[in-house]
Parts: sequence; structure tokens; C-alpha cells
Amino acid sequence: MTTISHNWAEHVAFGASAVHFPTSVAELQQIVRSATKLRVVGARHSFNAIADTSGALISLHNLPRSIEIDAASKTVRIDAGVTYAELSPVLDAAGWALFNLPSIPDFTVVGAVSTATHGSGDGNRNLASSVAALELVTASGDLLTIRRGDADFDGAVIALGALGVVTALTLDLVPRFDIYQNVYHHLPFDTVVDNFDALMGSAYSVSLFTHWQGDIVDQAWLKHRAPNPPAPFFGGRAAPGESSPVWNKEPYGTTAQLGVPGTWYDRLPHARIGAIPAVGYEFQSEYFVSRANAPAAMRALKAVQDKLHPALVVSEVRSVAADTGWLSTNAGADSIGFHFSLERDWTSVKAALLVIETALAPFAPRPHWGKLFVMPAREVMSRYPRLGDFHALATRLDPTGKFRNAFVDEFVFGA
Repeated sequence: MTTISHNWAEHVAFGASAVHFPTSVAELQQIVRSATKLRVVGARHSFNAIADTSGALISLHNLPRSIEIDAASKTVRIDAGVTYAELSPVLDAAGWALFNLPSIPDFTVVGAVSTATHGSGDGNRNLASSVAALELVTASGDLLTIRRGDADFDGAVIALGALGVVTALTLDLVPRFDIYQNVYHHLPFDTVVDNFDALMGSAYSVSLFTHWQGDIVDQAWLKHRAPNPPAPFFGGRAAPGESSPVWNKEPYGTTAQLGVPGTWYDRLPHARIGAIPAVGYEFQSEYFVSRANAPAAMRALKAVQDKLHPALVVSEVRSVAADTGWLSTNAGADSIGFHFSLERDWTSVKAALLVIETALAPFAPRPHWGKLFVMPAREVMSRYPRLGDFHALATRLDPTGKFRNAFVDEFVFGA
């Protein structure tokens, strides 16, 4: 990789005046010291301007890969350029696993952690909850380590790149495990909503895929820690073969289903390692509401489902357990995420997002930091009770706003 000009979907052209690819932490420190404005970019899997800057971009892709397992503490220390796709097979071979993974494994761990990206499962907190410690280069160029239990820890892990350049993470490990994945088709909408908690809690991880058409939830994807032979499931029927999340699309690149056991990292994601193209031609959006409001939110979206088209490709509904991150979209309450994959047409997408946000407004939704939304900044900021504490932390570590950009200024600082 020699240059970076766009995000993954290629609809955000970065305005950086320079792009740096440091090959050591010492070189990175020098870049940070001499810069006036900086942002870090990972796999570029963001759909808004969160990674953009008028200053310099830094990619950690060329840092030496480092995966150091400490069996005694049940942790692994990784450099900031590592992806889940690189990390997971190494852990598995050593008898270890992460408790949760994103839907797509080919993106950097730091990028996912920093934006509260989450995976799925009633008992699974978002990916940032695996972090036991982080190391970062602050605006002064100095190295700082923040550990779980430190006063600033809950503000530092999910920080949108606004505190400095994360150079390493230490992650909690669990013993490796297998997963059995089963898919069910055509679940009656009312049955899903009336039994929502029981349905979503019926496996280690459950995802609903739907096109918001008619009175059916198209698919339920269940990821079990133990065998689960196909059977009727809340009115749905066992899929007769491999399925794609998008109805009637060939299941290229999806993780194996039909109850065939596989290791955790080849079942918890929906996509296999290496299956996602280098460039994505879709838009994505996602909103989180309190778990208690999920059935009402489901009905609110169904009431406006016709207005989601023609923008909608497919929607996913998934659960995430509560955490304590100051900027976490799941802070303080178990959450349900409503994810929308959308056609690459901003006019129809903007109209659909307005409909979605209006329908979910009674439930105080939090938009995913790295995806598309049209919610005013004051509403976004109002969802985070610890935002003032984060402002104080950012001001202390980055007094001149070196790591801030237009997106962070607007939606985090209200500037």
C-alpha cells in the first residue's frame, strides 16, 4: 500500500495533504510531533467523514506485525495494524479465542474498537470490551499506556481517534471453541416481535435479516455453542441449503451453515476471511436502541417499511450487551442494533435515513459512529451522559485539537 485516497466504498474522497506509513513506533512519534493535524486510517471501512482530515493521514499498515499471547494472564498484545483475519487463526492455533467478532473479519481491530463496532449476542458486549489495555502516542509524541481500572480507561478505548494514535492493544482471551450455525427462513413478523427476547436469546449469537417487506422476517441466523439440529423456529423453517443474508443471492463468501461445526472465527462472522472485496459498492447505516424498546422499534420500522425502498438492500437486527464506554453506542443498557445495507444512491439513501430516524426517534437511537446518518449533532451528543468527561480527557491529552477533524468537531464537541 503506497497511498490512500478514499474510504472503502469510495464515496468519501479524503482531503489529506499527506499520507504517512511509519514502519516503527519511533517514526510514528516523530510524525505526530511535527504535525498540526492528523487522523489515523485503518481498513477504511467507514461510510462518513470520520477518518477524513485536511492535515495528514497515518496508516499503521507498515508497522511490524506483533501478536504476543500471554497464557498466564489470558491476554494477547497486538500492534495497531493487525486485522481480525490475521489475529484469529493465530489465537485458534494456540488454543485461544476472542469472545466476540465483527460480521466481517478483514478489518483492523483498532478501527473496530475505536468506533464501538460490536458483533452480536445477548451476552456479548461490543468488541471494545475485550480491551484490557491500550498504548497510544499523544499529541506531544509521547507514549501513554492506559489499563482497565485506570480513571480514563472507559473514555479512552472508544475514542474515535480523538485522543492520539493507538499503537497497541491488549485483549482478553477465552479458550477456543466451536460454533454451529443454522439458518431459518420466513419467520412471521408478529411471532418474532411477540417473542423477541426469547428468540434473540436462543443462541450464542442471533441475527435477523429482513428486507422490510410484508409480514415476514426473511431469515434468522443462529450461532450455537452446541449442536442444534434444524427444527421449526418461531414459525420459521430450516433453510434447505446455504443462504446469503440478501434474499435470493448466491451465498458466496458466507460462513458455513446447516449445523456444520466450525471454529469460532469461521462461524461468528457472517463473512469468511478474505471473502469481502477490496472495494465496497454499498452504503451502510446503523442505529442502536435500548433492548427494552426493541419490540416497539420493530413495529415502528414496519409501519414505514414501504418508504425504505428503493434504497434498502437488506437490514440486520442484532443484540449487544451493555458496557461502560463513555462514547459507546451500547453504554448503560443492553441494545438492539438496526443495520441497513443501502444502494449506492445518496438521494434515495438520505430519504430512507430520514424515515428511519423519524421512526426510531421516540427510542433515542444512537447512530453507529462510522456509518451514515442525518441526525443533527445536538441529538447525537445528547445520547452520551459522559460526553463532558470525554471533552475534558481529550483536551488534556490533545490541547490543540491535533487529532480532531470536522466530523469529531461537529458530533463530539459541537463546534
